[in-house]
Amino acid sequence: MADRPPPSARRSATLEDIAREAGVSISTVSRALNDSPSVKRRTKQHIWQIARAHDYEFRASMPSGPIGADATIAVVVPTPQARESRVADPFFLELLAGIAEAARERNADLIISHLAPRAGADLDYAMSTSRATGVIFIGQSSLHHAFNALAARDNRFVVWGAEFPDAQYCVIGSDNLAGGRRATAHLARLGRRRILFLGDTEAPEAEQRLRGYRQALAQAGLGYDETLVLPAHFEVHSAEAAVRSALGRGLGFDAVFAASDLIAIGAIRALTRSGLKVPEDVSVVGYDNIPAARLVTPQLTTIDQDANLAGRMLVSKLIDKGDGPAISERLETSLLIRESCGG
Repeated sequence: MADRPPPSARRSATLEDIAREAGVSISTVSRALNDSPSVKRRTKQHIWQIARAHDYEFRASMPSGPIGADATIAVVVPTPQARESRVADPFFLELLAGIAEAARERNADLIISHLAPRAGADLDYAMSTSRATGVIFIGQSSLHHAFNALAARDNRFVVWGAEFPDAQYCVIGSDNLAGGRRATAHLARLGRRRILFLGDTEAPEAEQRLRGYRQALAQAGLGYDETLVLPAHFEVHSAEAAVRSALGRGLGFDAVFAASDLIAIGAIRALTRSGLKVPEDVSVVGYDNIPAARLVTPQLTTIDQDANLAGRMLVSKLIDKGDGPAISERLETSLLIRESCGG
């Protein structure tokens, strides 16, 4: 019996060869090799096995092997300008838990990517090298226009983030404008007149929350004062430093609307360490309703986002969208009143 020739000497298998051996159409083979959820799991695995047996050259995006799932979802976090610690952000972890639970219910595997796209070319690279049925991007950072361009070439992705009127891609996110308006209006109803906005508006979500803040000020008959808008990254120490610096400069305010709960917690630390009482002297409202919001003293009043529902919607939009782009949706927000605002 002649020895089997080395791979370099053998004829490369074609889609037709694989289809013939698998007993399916060429189009089914093509979809299976692209890990499409439209192909049944057992059929997909059978085709993968045949392709490997024939040394078929898989693209980098092909699955590494039959793993028992109907689909594979990758989660990618674009490098933010304002939320550098985002992967460790408690809200991100809650959102990821919602995605993971929804993926498990849909028999889909989940991959957390180490990629951190900073530009449009990075998004193209992420999509072309992904070993997944589709990709969930957490946040747009400054890449909104790059996502629009990507959607014209490849719509196998959805984004958690801020909704833009001209978005050509599917975005799931909370109603940041309404949330910012609701938080600020509540502080104004409590009689607070110098309401500080704390957060870095380079992040699209925070910028929309700032617009809601400005709308609520106007509706309450309060003038907008740009000195009451302070930048702070989405973490405790940055917010604490920003508030301590403002107090040191003699900036007067009687309330804080923070663009996230971590920022709000940092503000409370700065206020209490400076001898001010929350909420007697300064009321504080956050955004996200992370678990720590209920554990700090005083308990934090906050705008609630349903991270579990968000995760389910992201997975559903990715798997059930069919060939065309999925439709964007905004999640309603609600104000959870606790001790930090005094009413």
